[in-house]
Amino acid sequence: MQKPSDIAHEMLVRMYRQMSLLREFDRRSVRLQRAGRIGTYPPLEGQEACQVASTLALRAQDFVVPTYRDYGAMMVHGVPMENILMYWNGRSEGCEIPHDVNVFPIAVPIATQLPHAAGLAWAAKLKKEDQVALGFFGDGASSEGDFHEAMNFAGVFKLPVVFFCENNQYAISVPFARQTATETIAQKAAAYGVTGLRVPGWDAVAIYRAVRDAVSRAAEGGGPTLIEALTYRYGPHTTSDDPTKYRPAGEAEAWRERDALHLLSQSLRTFGLWDDELETALAKEIDETIRSAIAIMESLGPVNPLHLFDHVYASLPKYLQRQRDTLLSELSADAIRTSLPKEPSQ
Repeated sequence: MQKPSDIAHEMLVRMYRQMSLLREFDRRSVRLQRAGRIGTYPPLEGQEACQVASTLALRAQDFVVPTYRDYGAMMVHGVPMENILMYWNGRSEGCEIPHDVNVFPIAVPIATQLPHAAGLAWAAKLKKEDQVALGFFGDGASSEGDFHEAMNFAGVFKLPVVFFCENNQYAISVPFARQTATETIAQKAAAYGVTGLRVPGWDAVAIYRAVRDAVSRAAEGGGPTLIEALTYRYGPHTTSDDPTKYRPAGEAEAWRERDALHLLSQSLRTFGLWDDELETALAKEIDETIRSAIAIMESLGPVNPLHLFDHVYASLPKYLQRQRDTLLSELSADAIRTSLPKEPSQ
């Protein structure tokens, strides 16, 4: 990589620091799940540049609209790390976004967040507010109706929105070639009159430039952009599946040869912006940051399983009330039972 003349050195270093933090957070979270300290978790290792470089290209007033795997983008745009851990620990507090942070809550249903991103952009345009929405999705989401509806609506009304596809090659276990007959996701943009481009997901600088330019174009009334970043998740879809069942042996290791974090580290050292001493200090800082976030999450005590039924209905439908009653009757462990709120019938 040649030293970029259009990106400040401080931004390049910030990219690397955030990507390093995200990789260690991801690895630590997998270990937390294996130890039973958080629930099912979707690893993102391999996709750090996609989430960090893209979000750093936003302005503070812009919105991030994430999927369940985009907690890296959420943290870069201001969501505290401990909130992310609380979410995967099953705590309702983890769904709360700080009032001064322009990030939507995590979307687990596939592609439903894309109409949300288009809606945010539509609202900004109607209110004449200078805001752009960055909506994340995976390649599998391009098979959902919500993707096409959001793209069509955004194209017709020239909305200030950027659709960012992290094409990590697999929709859970379905390979990209079985997901679409088109060669790329980016070329789907032409059907909706939207600007489309494909960038290497292992090149943080290319991603930053693509999103920066798309945001600028959207803010100036140029309409939406679909960006497809070709990337790869080294680990499973979530900690509940085994990728050796659906991926060829050696495929993940082959992708590590163009690992985004390693490539950016090499470039920074070549530019004279990074060295071993800085790397050691960063590793210590990252360890302390993650330990602090875990301590905050675990200081809240055991999760109350009955919270599954809260915060959706003012009064539960009968079938959910029956499920709640059944769950309550099955919670026999004293440690859990003593943490539950007292029931009116008890």
